[in-house]
Amino acid sequence: MKYKRILLKLSGEALMGNDTYGIDSKVLSFFVDEMISASELGVEIGLVIGGGNIFRGVKGASDGFDRIDGDYIGMLATVMNSVALKSEIEKKDKKAIILSGIAIDSICTKMHFKTARHFLESGYIVIIASGTGNPFFTTDSAAALRALEINADVLIKGTKVDGVYDSDPLKNHNAKKYDTITYEQAYKEKLQIMDLTAFTLCQENNMPIIVFNMNKPGNLKKIVQGEKIGTLIKNL
Repeated sequence: MKYKRILLKLSGEALMGNDTYGIDSKVLSFFVDEMISASELGVEIGLVIGGGNIFRGVKGASDGFDRIDGDYIGMLATVMNSVALKSEIEKKDKKAIILSGIAIDSICTKMHFKTARHFLESGYIVIIASGTGNPFFTTDSAAALRALEINADVLIKGTKVDGVYDSDPLKNHNAKKYDTITYEQAYKEKLQIMDLTAFTLCQENNMPIIVFNMNKPGNLKKIVQGEKIGTLIKNL
């Protein structure tokens, strides 16, 4: 097994499927099946999910919300997505728990790295909601922080494209895909992989990132087994 413990980052928008809002039940079920398939190999999975399918703090600010209030609304959106994921995981007879940057009685307890590690070691999929629990930080930054806190082997970012390119492959058919790239090169080429805070946190703490297509069946399982799927970002 290449990776024993992972932090998987998914965007809230990924849960929409072809809808324009909310959660597509088929997509939800597919993502859960992919995680369970990997966990059955003995992989410990921490999960950070965004809330953009329900509310985005930055957009809320542009629509007239106070930025801080908007960010807190976005954090609550991640809790909603986390509850949906937990319910689906448990429906398929896998244990799951929600920890959160903001504790909400009867739904999720406060995130603490020792608590998260305990549940990972006990076979739970640990869903970490509410970002970092602070405004002005994205769920990408939260994923980087949580990956370090749980002592993950790798941060895996699921997207709708199959890796990192030198330009947008949906707009440029001649875009070049990287199989492996260093943090330094990604900085130099100004590649939009994660926000700068998340990216720097991973670089400074030697946390590798894999960007891959989460929508392709079996990809997550292949990654944890060591197959070269997507793009690996790492230090020299």
